[in-house]
Amino acid sequence: MPSLRQLQYLVALSELGHYRLAAERVGVSQPTLSAQLMALERRLGVQLAERNRAPVILTPAGHQVVAVAKRIVAAVQEIHDTAQVYRQGMSGVVRLGLPTSISSHLLPAFIPMLHTDYPQLRLHIRENFPNALPDALAQGKHDLLILPLPLRGGDFETLRVFREPLYLAVPSDHRLAALDVVVPQELKGEFVLALERGHALHEQVQSICDEFGARMLHDFEGTSLNTLHQMTATGLGLTFLPGLYARNSMRPDSGIKLLTVKGKPLHRTIGLAWRNSSPQVEIFRRIASYLREAVKRDFPDFVLHDC
Repeated sequence: MPSLRQLQYLVALSELGHYRLAAERVGVSQPTLSAQLMALERRLGVQLAERNRAPVILTPAGHQVVAVAKRIVAAVQEIHDTAQVYRQGMSGVVRLGLPTSISSHLLPAFIPMLHTDYPQLRLHIRENFPNALPDALAQGKHDLLILPLPLRGGDFETLRVFREPLYLAVPSDHRLAALDVVVPQELKGEFVLALERGHALHEQVQSICDEFGARMLHDFEGTSLNTLHQMTATGLGLTFLPGLYARNSMRPDSGIKLLTVKGKPLHRTIGLAWRNSSPQVEIFRRIASYLREAVKRDFPDFVLHDC
């Protein structure tokens, strides 16, 4: 039978596409990794990767084996995590994944409180595109996600935490800047900026534009909320900014004004997600309670969901 280490080596190679990088990830030398993968191929009787290719290309058999190997590696990690939870309680490491549009504005609000009460609980935080987070969760790279909901696909459990408003941002010298509330008809024909594809906010803004008759500027997509802010301030277009960013980043000299849209409450729901087989559910729910308390304290007009 293949060893767990061989399967871990194969998964690393499939994800990184390079023998040296895969060896660095798993903490062995490149010759050791290569030799173990060749031993795996001999044991299975099939070739898993094309030789002398950079990046490495898996064979059809390799793709099939990797899919199973990822499930096995994730299952073994679940066993380890289960034992850790029962040994340590509210301690150990939680691998937290979340999008950049949330992390810098939300994490400082609740992590200090959580650390004060549970100093032995440590968070390993990784940022990524929202569309990439579910696969990383399913593969065991993350234990917990904080992200916009709903989350589609996968054997996940989700928990809604709060509803974050979306504001229409216009340049300070725009004709709409004299208003505090706009009607949807005012946006017809306006150019709108959004985050690049891969962000849930991109899809949401596209939907809003389609409904209001606005035109999204696909040639000028932003890489972050701050770039959207700055491009809007220069008059390149309008945009929609989530409340977490707006409250933490707005200043009198910001160059933009935030408006609400009449009769159309715009928002996104932020919550947690984890594998439904995870043994750390009680830890996740405790994290959710701290997150709710932080939002209640710092963003009192946000709508909270019951945990």
